[in-house]
Amino acid sequence: MSKPICLRFLLAGLVIISTSVSATGQDTPTGPVQERIRRNIQTLRLLQMTQALDLSEEQTARIFPVLNRLEKEKADLRRQVAEAVRELRTIIRGGKAKEESLSAAVDKVKSLRRAILQGDAELESFLEGQLTPVQRAKYVVFSLDFYQGLGERLRKARGPGR
Repeated sequence: MSKPICLRFLLAGLVIISTSVSATGQDTPTGPVQERIRRNIQTLRLLQMTQALDLSEEQTARIFPVLNRLEKEKADLRRQVAEAVRELRTIIRGGKAKEESLSAAVDKVKSLRRAILQGDAELESFLEGQLTPVQRAKYVVFSLDFYQGLGERLRKARGPGR
């Protein structure tokens, strides 16, 4: 993919993401809006990753389906964590919570968080076999920079005071 086309996709992705976030009028969108934002961010991440790692077409064809599957699984696990934390808050607010119910709720949150970490480990292991040493190094840097850069761009897009 040529650089100008990639850059257009990246800019379009940023516009879509920032518009989706600001159009909701909420700090934390929910439901279909949140899902659309997640998909847009994932698409942007894949495009930027392709460019940053200089992936071949063959690598892209092997990596993207696995990456998409694992990201969907992680998104589902994050939703489950959020729900489990809401349940835990409800139990705590209830006052005289039984230790068994607290322990079970805490264990559920911990278990779900471990599953997310296992998904990350699975992805890292998979990529080890798909990328060259140089690409693996670029992936480490890319992974650290992507969400930080995205957050900065979103803050700028929202403007001052938000």
